[in-house]
Amino acid sequence: MKKYEIDLQIRENLSLNSNYCLLKLTSDERLPEMKPGQFVEILVDGSPHTFLRRPISIHLVDKEANELWLLIQLVGDGTRRMASFKDGDHINLLLPLGNGFTLPNKSDGLRLLLIGGGVGMAPLLFLGDVLKREGFEPEFLYGARSEKDLVQLSDLRQRGTVHITTEDGSLGEKGYVTDHSILKDYRYERIYSCGPKPMMIAVAKYATTKGIICEVSLENTMACGIGACLCCVERTTEGHKCVCTEGPVFNIKQLTWLT
Repeated sequence: MKKYEIDLQIRENLSLNSNYCLLKLTSDERLPEMKPGQFVEILVDGSPHTFLRRPISIHLVDKEANELWLLIQLVGDGTRRMASFKDGDHINLLLPLGNGFTLPNKSDGLRLLLIGGGVGMAPLLFLGDVLKREGFEPEFLYGARSEKDLVQLSDLRQRGTVHITTEDGSLGEKGYVTDHSILKDYRYERIYSCGPKPMMIAVAKYATTKGIICEVSLENTMACGIGACLCCVERTTEGHKCVCTEGPVFNIKQLTWLT
């Protein structure tokens, strides 16, 4: 898929809570084609400690509005600078980067579960949106420390059923995503996941035990986005691979987590 370096205008910068903001970007030109699971690299001007672009998962592509959504977790100077961007500002991006999720055939009628933890829910909204448009009824399993850490619930619910776990029990079932009762009560044919690595490893173990096809989106540090810096290398069954070019999405059978 062709990659672009483009300037996009911020149509809206929404503060979701103290830890997250949502950037809605647009252009006078039609946005390039993008797939769920791919990411962008943002040039962050005005941050003296941010020398490299920042990789951000594609949260949603709204073709009707010609908008690209990016969910930003505020964890450092670069992302906090992004939170200060104003409506009407222009930012430079490389996109779309990486390989996305594998979509099932519409005729298969599969039961699909999308499991996200924290900001790992970012690429799953886009995936759920595409699946919904393709005639599926995706289910989301969303885990966080507490209710205040959950974002975009209304957008998720527009695209599928949402199940929730919080570690403190403030919303949904108490515990981790792999503790949720739906994993005991229902059989899923395919699982997609993104979030903290320990969570994804637990999901991979569950999927392997149940014989479920499972893809995960890795969140390794991706400084360049084109495989040059080797910061994001992951050990796989076929040797070491750059997550930014060979991933970030991998089938769990490609990874060595469970060996």
